[in-house]
Amino acid sequence: MSVLKKFLGQTAVYGLSTVFSRLFNFILTPLFTKVYVPSVYGIFTTLYSYASLINAVLAFGMESTYFRYLNKHEDQKQEVYNNSFLCIAFISVLFLLTGSVFANGIASWINNGQQTQVLDYQLYIRFFVWLLFLDAICVIPFAKLRADGKAFKYSLIKFLNIGCFVGFNLFFIYVVPLIISRHLPTAGWFESWYRHGWVGYVFISNLIASLLTFLLLLPEFLQIRFRFDKALFYKMLSYSWPILVANLSFIVNENLDKIVLSRLLPDSVADGQVGIYGAVCKIAIFLSIFITAFRLGAEPFFFSHAKHANARNTYAIILHYFVIALSLLFLALVANIEILKHFIAQNYWVGLPAVPYLLFGYVCLGIYMNLSIWYRLSDQTKYGLYISMVGAVITIAFNFVLIPKYSYMGSAWVSMLAYFVMMAISYVLGQKYYPIPYKLNRILAYLLISVVMVVLSFWVFHRNIYIGNGLLLLFFAGVCYVEKDEVKALLARGK
Repeated sequence: MSVLKKFLGQTAVYGLSTVFSRLFNFILTPLFTKVYVPSVYGIFTTLYSYASLINAVLAFGMESTYFRYLNKHEDQKQEVYNNSFLCIAFISVLFLLTGSVFANGIASWINNGQQTQVLDYQLYIRFFVWLLFLDAICVIPFAKLRADGKAFKYSLIKFLNIGCFVGFNLFFIYVVPLIISRHLPTAGWFESWYRHGWVGYVFISNLIASLLTFLLLLPEFLQIRFRFDKALFYKMLSYSWPILVANLSFIVNENLDKIVLSRLLPDSVADGQVGIYGAVCKIAIFLSIFITAFRLGAEPFFFSHAKHANARNTYAIILHYFVIALSLLFLALVANIEILKHFIAQNYWVGLPAVPYLLFGYVCLGIYMNLSIWYRLSDQTKYGLYISMVGAVITIAFNFVLIPKYSYMGSAWVSMLAYFVMMAISYVLGQKYYPIPYKLNRILAYLLISVVMVVLSFWVFHRNIYIGNGLLLLFFAGVCYVEKDEVKALLARGK
């Protein structure tokens, strides 16, 4: 039980910081959807979707590789740190130079060759090139904080990053116009360059926040030694490149739909549809926050605990209660969607029917991330590559089929299907190559019951908040009744 306490403690620290940071960031969603019309918000959504794809390439799978090789080569921790950072730094510098040189061409391509806003897009690309560079070179220093157990410092830097991003957005959207309208000191200077409703200020705010993060991580950067262990690097590379492809495939599953929407739909409606879809995706972010918090605490724990005799039983217990938590959150978010929808402007509510599909997709993704520990621990990362590529093929093929007919609803269906298939394949292969005694029947029962109750709440009872929460309480009571003996046993072992 002490092991589970350690896991829960680590996850709680990362979880609280992640939840509060992401919620702090989330307050910008209602602001953005009120300030920017769907077509402008669509630009925001599309560019961040491209950024997510590039982030995966720049990180090169080195974060997971860093954790794995710290535990495999405990006598070479400095070398592992050096190699991991220098690999990402080399790729990031190459990207920075290339992106800066070809910024104008990239801007024209993303803007579909249209002459309108082409100068703005060129600025956006230059902002993102520097933003992505800074974020990439901070990946391994952040991972080092997690590996060293410096959860408080990690969380503090994340808080400051989000606080800076939110603060500068509020400054550009509210404070500057207030200074200008009331002719306060410096009003003339602001008026000489300020543009009302320009989405570029969001990207500038993000760039400033990333620069602050880089400065706060300087102590970790100063611990890097520019010594490259070639033999160790080749071993790390063989582990990391399948993770790179797997992560890239995952990002494709997560973001390609927004990019394809902007390409397949008519120009007259494309940005608006992308904007609506991007906004309702923000409602599903609450489940994404929980999954991210779990991953931050679980990844270093799983690697460090792998040598324990009862490790597989521990992993089974963790997944079991993780699924319960996911199922409860899934139902809770759908039951209260009439409240959550007020986080976005009313002209985006037309996209709400996509939310249950997006949420169940996140449920499957969370389970897949938990299951995926088998190929990381057994050094068979090639299977992560294969599974993610299957998901990417599903995403690409079905998006091209469904988007022209069903717009963003097709994207939501495809996202759910891709993560469901990835989850199922990972379970089957994991039980073959690294069997873990999961309570499959009970896990499936919880998932099926939560899905049935979501269907009742959203479609049968038309999002009635009282009936939805009644179903939530009923489900929670059932879980408590079924799990009471196991929980008592776990608590008894901890005394």
